[in-house]
Amino acid sequence: MRMRHLVILVLLCLPVCLAYPLDGAVKDNSNMDLVQQYLENYFNLSKDVKRFVRRKDNSPVVKKIQEMQKFFRLEVTGKLNSDTLEVMRKPRCGVPDVGHFTTFPGSPKWGKTHLTYRIVNYTLDLPRDAVDSAIEKALKVWEEVTPLTFSRIYEEEADIMISFAVREHRDFFPFDGPGKVVAHAYEPGPGLYGDVHFDDDEKWTEDISGTNLFFVAAHELGHSLGLFHSDNPEALMYSLYKPPTDLTRFQLSQDDVNGIQSLYGPPPASTDEPVVPTEPILPTPETPDMCDPALSFDAVSTLRGEVLFFKDRYFWRRTPWNPKPEFHLISTFWPSLPSQLDAAYEVNNKDTVFIFKGNKFWATRGNEIQAGYPRAIHTLGFPPTIRKIDAAVSDKEKRKTYFFVKDTYWRFDENSQSMEQGFPRLIVDDFPGVEPKVDAVLQAFGFFYFFSGSLQFEFDPNAKMVTHVLKSNSWLHC
Repeated sequence: MRMRHLVILVLLCLPVCLAYPLDGAVKDNSNMDLVQQYLENYFNLSKDVKRFVRRKDNSPVVKKIQEMQKFFRLEVTGKLNSDTLEVMRKPRCGVPDVGHFTTFPGSPKWGKTHLTYRIVNYTLDLPRDAVDSAIEKALKVWEEVTPLTFSRIYEEEADIMISFAVREHRDFFPFDGPGKVVAHAYEPGPGLYGDVHFDDDEKWTEDISGTNLFFVAAHELGHSLGLFHSDNPEALMYSLYKPPTDLTRFQLSQDDVNGIQSLYGPPPASTDEPVVPTEPILPTPETPDMCDPALSFDAVSTLRGEVLFFKDRYFWRRTPWNPKPEFHLISTFWPSLPSQLDAAYEVNNKDTVFIFKGNKFWATRGNEIQAGYPRAIHTLGFPPTIRKIDAAVSDKEKRKTYFFVKDTYWRFDENSQSMEQGFPRLIVDDFPGVEPKVDAVLQAFGFFYFFSGSLQFEFDPNAKMVTHVLKSNSWLHC
């Protein structure tokens, strides 16, 4: 199995008081530990090499210092002089250094020229459109010199998943707060491979007053496309973080161009004939019309007195204080959620809305996804044969949650947090008059409202009967 390669951009700060006498002795042991760690991290010094006390020309540590000095084009002395220490203090990418451009071991690259990307969530340091623009501009840097093209998607798995996170974020390489590690990326491939993570504890900016998002994104995306590091100080893929003062005139160095074209070749020659896409371009889903008589919903849920109606990658938000429903993208409120949801319901006493898609579900409070999610629906007590649910609703008085799957339903006890015995049962037996295929369910005014296609069935649980049949979008004042 091919080893996963992670590329990390770090801000490494070493004390300025580090002394290195002519005989090679380092009097401050703690400072020497930091130097040795630097050489272990970036110049492959074996971790079992003991720290030396007197300098010897054949010492492994001295050799690594010389190797580092040669790489950074410093005077090769083997001594920790001021120039060497100054380089050690500079922001940099946290993988071993190499000469000129290079690729990851085995030269992995994408086997196609059209790649998708998804911005999973956002930093609060910048407006969303500024983040969108920085990522788009960073991709354009590589698009202009290769046959590669990129398109953004808003749900499901993209080739390159871009996210902001803090501390531990489920890839075994936790961030460490402000400073040091500011981002990391993975080589091309499926799943986690190709993804880019930014440390949201950093101060992300559009200029160079903080950490410039465009410049870091362009560097990390170079790794996502298969490039490693270069020893050329003018290269974007140089291992030290050093953005130019005028980013408006940024362009790749020839070294960067040589590197990326060694993997994908140059861009296609211009021609008067129209270019035929190598892969089909999926149409953007049409924006749903809330007063379309055929409108159906994917899921419906209450939220702190409001009602949310989900459709494709959108939702309508009906609030008690606004007669006109608000219309939003799901990703605006919950960037990490997929679209075309299966079900959603609120548990009032927990102030939590549970949202379902496929065999996973998320817990949200307001617009925050709770830690530890998504989880598998089978953790609720469903058997392995159940791969998705169609609808769900929670009875806040009885503290029971109903899950609808095809023509049956299950009941979950919120007090014991367990699925009740004797289920599933047929929908037609306990909810007579309701269509057995349920898209969504809402509890309001003492009734259950079952949505099925463009119709909804108002069901009185006390009388055990359907009292009205309405259009699904009647809640949207249509």
